[in-house]
Amino acid sequence: MSKSTILVDIHLDENKIPDQINWSATDSTAEMMQPAKSMMVAFWDAQEKAALRIDLWTKDMMIDEMADFYYQTYMGMADSFMRATQNHQLVDQLKQNAKDFYKKFRESQLKENL
Repeated sequence: MSKSTILVDIHLDENKIPDQINWSATDSTAEMMQPAKSMMVAFWDAQEKAALRIDLWTKDMMIDEMADFYYQTYMGMADSFMRATQNHQLVDQLKQNAKDFYKKFRESQLKENL
């Protein structure tokens, strides 16, 4: 049986706001910790039937980067759900929700920049 380890280092400022996020994984080809501006980690607690989540982002992450991150995460979740269930109808709905979210975000950005 093999083992893989993922390490995450969070550097906080004096107000305990993430200043840096760095990560590494034993199965990665990268030799050094890699920087990230945001992270989402979710675990399923089967006993409590609840998702346990950690969502963090650094203070220098831009709003448009956050929208891109959420859009790509939604699409990735849809792909994972497809691999797990083969439920095309629900996956199509998830992907449409992601596209609608991103479209509304872009429209709101255009309005703000007028």
